[in-house]
Amino acid sequence: MLLTLSTTHTPATDLGYLLHKNPERPQSFELPFGLAHVFYPEASASRTTAALLLEVDPVALVRGRPSSGGGQGGPLEQYVNDRPYVASSFMSVALSRVFGTALSGRSKDRPELAEQPIPLSARLSVLPCRGGEVFLRRLFEPLGYTVTATRHALDETVPAWGDSRYFTVTLEGQVRLGDLLSHLYVLIPVLDDDKHYWVGDEEVEKLLRHGEGWLATHPEREQIARRYLRHRHSLAREALERLAGDEAPEPEERQEARNAEEAVLESRLSLNEQRLQTVMTALQEHGAARVVDLGCGEGKLIKALLRDRRFTEIVGMDVSHRTLEIANDRLGIERMPDLQRQRVKLLHGSLLYRDQRLAGFDAATVIEVIEHLDMPRLAAFERVLFEYTRPGLILLTTPNAEYNVRFTSLPAGTFRHRDHRFEWTRAEFEAWAASMCERYGYTVSFRPVGENDAEVGAPTQMAVFTR
Repeated sequence: MLLTLSTTHTPATDLGYLLHKNPERPQSFELPFGLAHVFYPEASASRTTAALLLEVDPVALVRGRPSSGGGQGGPLEQYVNDRPYVASSFMSVALSRVFGTALSGRSKDRPELAEQPIPLSARLSVLPCRGGEVFLRRLFEPLGYTVTATRHALDETVPAWGDSRYFTVTLEGQVRLGDLLSHLYVLIPVLDDDKHYWVGDEEVEKLLRHGEGWLATHPEREQIARRYLRHRHSLAREALERLAGDEAPEPEERQEARNAEEAVLESRLSLNEQRLQTVMTALQEHGAARVVDLGCGEGKLIKALLRDRRFTEIVGMDVSHRTLEIANDRLGIERMPDLQRQRVKLLHGSLLYRDQRLAGFDAATVIEVIEHLDMPRLAAFERVLFEYTRPGLILLTTPNAEYNVRFTSLPAGTFRHRDHRFEWTRAEFEAWAASMCERYGYTVSFRPVGENDAEVGAPTQMAVFTR
């Protein structure tokens, strides 16, 4: 199995310093499953190419394993397979063992160059692509690569058999070498959709380490996590929630307890129902048909929207996989008729990163979300909402801090929910909304949610942003 790395950076021979491998001296490395050889087919100041040739020994793969004794052909399959000839998790292991320092983004002799994007090209002679060329491009093109893929026939002597799932793939881009190696390390086994070793908690740590700086914002991060972790649901869910960083949800039991406290506090006012009705009314007034609910929680607004056929596309996004599972169950999405099911979609994702899936909606709803964000994360969310998602209508609700004195069971100076990072007065909320309008080209009006107290206002305040 051959991987080549080329650069036209001047001088191109600096690639040897970045890889910590001398272009003038071929080297070989013993691995548990075979040998890895590093050599340079070309090495000049204008262009240098390093090659990693991986020799996988089929016998070494099964040495020491107990006989499967399983289904027909099981023992033979351990020896007769495509593993010696294709890029797979064996290649990822070789990258980490042979180019470990470069993979970590370090260079003893050229530290400044290791931090610098340079023109790089990576060519994999045979890469399995379960999902085809479309999926291959969906993995690498969002990372900035120009992708060239040539598909191999299943058997060139028998054209009627058609194409195989194997491609020769070239990736070209202006990128740091450490980033390129990290992308290959993670995405090669994702495309192969297999690993040659047991996947446990350590693999979550590897995924997060090598995915740092790019995986959290990748549009295919859910598929990447599932495949990289061999479809072990619990591990994939842990990885995705940790990818959200500081936004990762609390343990389920603690979050449910805190939500219950807030629900009891507001129950006599029926605030949740009034919030949903106020939002629904505003969406109907503005003629919105395609709506995304950011921080959708367990899907209460989505359920209300589904009852109204004017809403043709309804998308909910939340950072918590567990919450989305609850929403999916309570909405009964799998049990819906086809036409109904086509109207609704639940997405796992962070509200702090740009996400192309959120673009193009008529309206976005943000119900009791922003008060859970500290100021640095609120600033990131502002850009996601107003600059990148940028719907024509934004409906955003948050508690009115002035009204808290009317909750007799709430100690003075405390928030309604222990996870709240702030609660704004009406003047503070209006000042923030005005700054969003000035910065991003919206206008805003305000509506009370709940009974409007003459002294302290309504318990919840809603801003209606229009672009």
